[in-house]
Amino acid sequence: MNNIYEVLSNKKIADKTFQMILKGDTSKISKPGQFLNIKIDDGFKYFLRRPISICTYKENEITIIYKILGKGTEVLAKKTFGDKLDILLPLGNGYTIKNKPEKQILIGGGVGVPPLYELAKKMYSQGITFDVVLGFNTKNDVFYEEEFRKYTNHIYIATMDGSYGYKGNVLDLIKGLGLKFDYYYSCGPERMLEALIKEKYDGQLSFEERMGCGFGACMGCSKKTVNSYKRICKDGPVLESWEVFIDE
Repeated sequence: MNNIYEVLSNKKIADKTFQMILKGDTSKISKPGQFLNIKIDDGFKYFLRRPISICTYKENEITIIYKILGKGTEVLAKKTFGDKLDILLPLGNGYTIKNKPEKQILIGGGVGVPPLYELAKKMYSQGITFDVVLGFNTKNDVFYEEEFRKYTNHIYIATMDGSYGYKGNVLDLIKGLGLKFDYYYSCGPERMLEALIKEKYDGQLSFEERMGCGFGACMGCSKKTVNSYKRICKDGPVLESWEVFIDE
């Protein structure tokens, strides 16, 4: 679905990290973990849209969180109330919530944190208990800690420089604190996801990939799995841990 969405707010919530709330149709969004593709054209002609995870949504309102990483997101950060954006959504297959096993955990890294927020809300509404582990580079990068705390009794923060929470990455924290779980849902940098796979944990991973079309036509975001290649934009971005192939 390709529509024009209106910016309701666009505010900085961490270092180079912004939360944007958009007004528009949300009726087709079906799962946490889906994403949208934004056309950015503000004096510059950007050929490719920018894929951004849907953080949370309600009727006619979508929240996204993004980090300034280049010219496209620099333009996005300058958008203000009333500005219009051409958006393609919803894209991809999101997370599949499991009622069992009992001990579940959400693991997010950096700008991979946002799609886990809607997942946390959905799991909480279904009476599923879970822990949350979030990883960032520094204290200045941390966001949504208090928002997640509304839905879990146990949230843990790791920063690479140790300026806030546990020093190290999310896996360092999990091992260092001896956190136990039977199943996980994750999103973050590929190195983080590969580390989780190598540990043989059972769960779901949402991959962040550069994309061309965003709906599976160009094959530009294909990822090798144990049986075939899958398009992250169409068959993902969420994949089961058992099916992801990585070079040892």
